[in-house]
Amino acid sequence: MSPISIVIAEDDKKIAEIQRRFIERIDGFEVLGIAHSTLDAKDIIEVLEPNLLLLDIHFPEGNGLELLREIRSSQSATDVILITAAKDVSSLTEALHSGVFDYILKPLVFDRLQSALHNYRDHCHKLQKLEALPHTGLDQSTVDQLLPRGNQPAIISNTGLPKGIDPLTLEKIRSIFSKSNSGHTAEQMGELVGSSRTTARRYLEFLVSNSELIADVSYGSVGRPERSYLKV
Repeated sequence: MSPISIVIAEDDKKIAEIQRRFIERIDGFEVLGIAHSTLDAKDIIEVLEPNLLLLDIHFPEGNGLELLREIRSSQSATDVILITAAKDVSSLTEALHSGVFDYILKPLVFDRLQSALHNYRDHCHKLQKLEALPHTGLDQSTVDQLLPRGNQPAIISNTGLPKGIDPLTLEKIRSIFSKSNSGHTAEQMGELVGSSRTTARRYLEFLVSNSELIADVSYGSVGRPERSYLKV
């Protein structure tokens, strides 16, 4: 399968370069171009027709949400992931109304971008498989896998917890935070509870979504930014 093509629209050249380098580390994606203004981004999208646009909101001479509206009104097939420092609800609401695939807050962390791109790739694969099947109409389960992109946790009736969240492990993590005010990365928490980094991160992100923890950015020994989790 051909790589998924990406255009980066980011006015800060250093941040744009970080995004490009992050994408280079993820198989199956390629950067076609980088735009440092909304006008340049619009031209690149029209000419190169990328699969995906990584779009900032704040530009010195324009607004990414305005460009997003123009992309949608032009019937462009390019999907959009916003990568922005805009934390206001109105920006998020407008972005969702305009059909963004994902909304990522700065400072950008590699793991979060990788997760978003993997979700996008899986979403595209599902659509391609459906298009290849004889047209018999969609059923609800198929639609549910695509909206919202099949990655919403299913609720287990007897515990009220999302699928993949074990109550014993969850309480163990809660206990660790109750005894300390220091932050922990997913890797550190995985070592403390005897799980993989990925598993620990799933629990930590659940606690963030439950407003029990907050996530900040820390820098590891090699300088790569990663999320650090702290008790609220």
